[in-house]
Amino acid sequence: MKKIILGCSFLIPFLTFAQVPKNKTQDAIVKQSLDSCAYKYNYTFQMQEWQSCIDEGLKKDSTIAYLWQQKAMPYFKCKKYEVGMSFLDKAVLYNKQEWLPYRGFIKCIFSRTYKEAITDLEECIKLYGNGYVMDHTYSFYIGLCYLQLNEYDKAEKVFDDYVNDIYKNRQQLEHPTAYFYQAIAKYELQKWDEAIAIFDKALKIYPQFSDAKYYKAICWLKLGKPKEEVVALVGLAREDAAKGFTINEDNTVYETYPYQKKFSK
Repeated sequence: MKKIILGCSFLIPFLTFAQVPKNKTQDAIVKQSLDSCAYKYNYTFQMQEWQSCIDEGLKKDSTIAYLWQQKAMPYFKCKKYEVGMSFLDKAVLYNKQEWLPYRGFIKCIFSRTYKEAITDLEECIKLYGNGYVMDHTYSFYIGLCYLQLNEYDKAEKVFDDYVNDIYKNRQQLEHPTAYFYQAIAKYELQKWDEAIAIFDKALKIYPQFSDAKYYKAICWLKLGKPKEEVVALVGLAREDAAKGFTINEDNTVYETYPYQKKFSK
């Protein structure tokens, strides 16, 4: 794209004036496409109707990033990742700051393209700082990617920094999922005692956390804890999991999170 520099004093008020009706027009298109059309359908069994509503809006203005994201989103939930990503890329094209973090999240949790996710999320941090997407910082998802790529030393550092940051600098409430993945990094590095101590922090907040109990039991086994105690803790984990007490992220409805334990029935 060529950079055009104009020295006309009337340019600024002209651009300001032109931007307002464009935004109002886009707002009207979004409301018509979504509130008055797509949101009347359930995309799990009315995908064509949902998509047709959004397509009509995009015919009027193909630069509306939110419509591209709404077009992509149901496909991820239906596990049609490549289809969804082609539309999400358009959302990033038209509003990078809004949708690049979301794309990094999707690549980490849904499509599981971990190296690509790291690239997106590191760019987010470089451009916008270590912000939040889906309740966690960008670095949190980078840590998950490192775990899934077997780069445990990197994961450990990311999660240690993440926990220190959110509890000291951001002054947030303690989060059991944050502790869980910090402990998992220690677990993979065979730091059994450290992992147990952090799993216990997660369990103090969330006593029925089945995944934390399961991996704590494995740490016990590695440390030579009596077999009956290990088996008993795994039994408790199984009971809690059967009641739905697992990783409590919103998107576990659609995807199994890294290290989330699924017990056979």
